[in-house]
Amino acid sequence: MAEIDNLTLVEESPNKTPETQIDGNLLIAQSLFRGGVRVMFGVVGIPVTSLANRAVSLGIRFIAFHNEQSAGYAASAYGYLTGSPGILLTVSGPGCVHGLAGLSNSTINCWPMVMISGSCDQKDIGKGDFQELDQIQAVKPFVKYSIKVTDIKHIPEDVKTVLNSSVCGRPGACYLDVPTDVLHQTVTESVANELLTVSDQNQILEGTLANLEVEKAVSLLRNAKRPLIVFGKGAAFARTEDSLKRLVERTGIPFLPTPMGKGLLPDTHELAATAARSLAIGQCDVAVVVGARLNWLLHFGEPPKWSEDVKFILIDVSKEEVELRKPCVGLVGDAKRVLDRINLEIKDDPFCLGRKHPWIQAIMKKAKENVSRMEMQLAKNVVPFNFLTPMRIIRDAILAQGSPAPILVSEGANTMDVGRAVLVQTEPRTRLDAGTWGTMGVGLGYCIAAAVASPDRLVVAVEGDSGFGFSAMEVETLVRYQLSVAVIVFNNGGVYGGDRRNPEEIGGPYKDDPAPTSFVPGAAYHTLIEAFGGKGYLVGTPEELKSALAESFFARKPTVINVTIDPYAGSESGRMQHKN
Repeated sequence: MAEIDNLTLVEESPNKTPETQIDGNLLIAQSLFRGGVRVMFGVVGIPVTSLANRAVSLGIRFIAFHNEQSAGYAASAYGYLTGSPGILLTVSGPGCVHGLAGLSNSTINCWPMVMISGSCDQKDIGKGDFQELDQIQAVKPFVKYSIKVTDIKHIPEDVKTVLNSSVCGRPGACYLDVPTDVLHQTVTESVANELLTVSDQNQILEGTLANLEVEKAVSLLRNAKRPLIVFGKGAAFARTEDSLKRLVERTGIPFLPTPMGKGLLPDTHELAATAARSLAIGQCDVAVVVGARLNWLLHFGEPPKWSEDVKFILIDVSKEEVELRKPCVGLVGDAKRVLDRINLEIKDDPFCLGRKHPWIQAIMKKAKENVSRMEMQLAKNVVPFNFLTPMRIIRDAILAQGSPAPILVSEGANTMDVGRAVLVQTEPRTRLDAGTWGTMGVGLGYCIAAAVASPDRLVVAVEGDSGFGFSAMEVETLVRYQLSVAVIVFNNGGVYGGDRRNPEEIGGPYKDDPAPTSFVPGAAYHTLIEAFGGKGYLVGTPEELKSALAESFFARKPTVINVTIDPYAGSESGRMQHKN
């Protein structure tokens, strides 16, 4: 940074030594660094290897993956965890196509990310050049904004634009296409410095907070008989934990987080309605929804899960989202700023339901009953393992770590579903899972992003064997960078648990093939990481699992714990069988 900042413009003179030439690779790296980028993820090759090396030389950490999909998932999660756009670097053609997985995941989850891809020489477009693809057209469905750099002098401004666009308004993915000829173009050091300086001055400003119907929202809450606060990962991205805490504790209103909203307020909070979800959703008369969309995860905000008479107060950074859902009150703006306005309005005329309020009593009673039933099941040591016994042991081991709490990564059908009910989040942004799109294969990418973004925290992945298989080769990446990640694989021999066919479904010339849901029984996943120098464990009893967790959590080294699960313990798609 100092090297870049100290560049100065000087007048040309006949006796002056020729200036250093800056190529497109270095200028992009400088532009990214000036824009605050300190980490990049990706897969190098023609024509972007030099770009990665230039970035590293300036102080940007480059995390090299085996596959662009996993690197893209890492970039998207990094954007969520840090609040700054995660950067994915890919080669042209197929590299760009592989990166679409990360772009789409980022945009669907509303996380800031920028994918930068090399592309063929501009003069050779349409001739069938190496890895030629109309990449701007390919990324179009998955991004907020995309641009092709057509000349080296456009680099600083184009980089600035994609970085800003990814975080302005509703966060999402953006794309920067860099042709090979632009990467090889050069300008003098003084011209590069001038271009960077001009770009710094051209800030893209977000709009000011609109005039909000805060009084109407507070009036609805004050007069509600059964109010509820619902918050999601958008609230987590906006860092609303302190504002939510003030609102909940000032008003006594119970709250319900979506899966990745968990931890903004501790799951152990007495007003947490997670264990009474059906009651809370089904009977609330006013619901404040903060940074969460009324999509399938929240049953679209419609009956029969929700009451026909429920009034929604929707807080969202996107005006289009509010207009789409047509809530009783729509508050458009940054979630933290809006909540602070609501808290200020309540402070002037306070109200609080109190622990003896009938609604609070009903929520707390139902939650206590459901937790008690769950704890009775969790208390049993079932061997061969079902999903609950190892999940309880993992929960207790994670909680024993204290603060800073480990970041939990979870994917899979039954594994993720059961984990949402059993594993406890006590701190914000400590849960990453399949998210809005239900994306499988995010696990290792998310683990790597979390470990890089929060090096002081242990990262624990709890994955089904199917989910793990999407990105299992990235355990080598864990070992190569010596990241503090323990990957726990629930190994039940297949998708949902192996062969789930009815007898009448087994026929035809390939009836002796394994079922479409089956994997090799007893797969030794733990040996995969050992091939690269990491530590693997095979466990099948409570004592073995406790020992493996204790050792791996203490060592904070790359680990895979292969947990043998009864292949008949799960069910298709967890609790979503009706979708198939």
